[in-house]
Amino acid sequence: MIDERSLGKISSAFLEEIIFPKLGARRDEVLVGPALGVDTCVIRIGSNEVLVVSSDPLSLIPELGPEDSAWMSVALLVNDLSTSGLSPQYLITDLNLPPDLPNEVLIRYWNAFSDECSRLGIAVVGGNTGKFDGCHLTIIGAGTAFAVGSKSRVIASSGAKLGNDVILTKGAAISATGILSKIFSNRVAESFGETLQKKAASYFSKISAMQDALIAASVGTGLDGVTAMHDVAEGGVISALLELSEASSLGMRVDKRAIPVSAETSSICKLFGIDPYITLGEGAMIIACAQGKGEEVISRLSRNGINAAKIGEITSQIAGVTCRESEDEVPLVRPRVDPYWEAYRNAVSNKWN
Repeated sequence: MIDERSLGKISSAFLEEIIFPKLGARRDEVLVGPALGVDTCVIRIGSNEVLVVSSDPLSLIPELGPEDSAWMSVALLVNDLSTSGLSPQYLITDLNLPPDLPNEVLIRYWNAFSDECSRLGIAVVGGNTGKFDGCHLTIIGAGTAFAVGSKSRVIASSGAKLGNDVILTKGAAISATGILSKIFSNRVAESFGETLQKKAASYFSKISAMQDALIAASVGTGLDGVTAMHDVAEGGVISALLELSEASSLGMRVDKRAIPVSAETSSICKLFGIDPYITLGEGAMIIACAQGKGEEVISRLSRNGINAAKIGEITSQIAGVTCRESEDEVPLVRPRVDPYWEAYRNAVSNKWN
């Protein structure tokens, strides 16, 4: 039995050994089901229509407050679903709340949650809400997002093709930079000054990657356009690259020097003792697209205020996933754990604020 005691996501080894072999009934209309690196499931519901579904935890982090927590929860939900190239349309929530959570806080959280869904055109169509013994902040449940679209337009993170360009939007450690700078604002300001603290904290607003995905998909999807997308999350850019490669059963050649790491991110990660390449990176999107389309994708993103860079290309599975840092090309290694969780815990223990 695999021992799972680390904070954060369950390991890929546990998923492959315990979870994936037992997935209930087999149904022919499930076109894309659970797999490593796959953000959404795709279910056939008509001759050329599919239902795309994704799920993610909902957070209420006291240090962020109910409004920012709600906004972030919606953003993370739609990041996953938008990797399909579709805009999210419907959402179901399951709120499992601590018994002592004040109703005032819940009202503020839900108002902000609903407002963001309304802004994005998402209808909340069902769910469950309750207070239960044993429930604690910061994870307060889960949400599931849905969209219906044309089968011919929808893409999956398992769809990358040999020779595709690999593009990264924004850069490394976007969410780690924004969250840590907001929660521990005084400590960051003491270390680097208020100007850097405020700029780093503004990364929180970059956590939404829905526009990254939809703008990229607007150049076209399929063999002549965007073939696969995968949002960066826990484990950072490195984990996301490995997951997209695994999902597509292909290799990848990555130029680590091309992965953007901003001055703000570099400073925050140094202060908290974390590697920016392997830590929380929500807000960035990995995009695989046909050769010759990469420049168009990057240009279209840039015109909409989103920085992006080509950081690699898809290779054969036998070549594996390799990374170039200097002159040497070495195998890309999956991080054992994301260092964010320990860094956050240490900062709280040290009474940083």
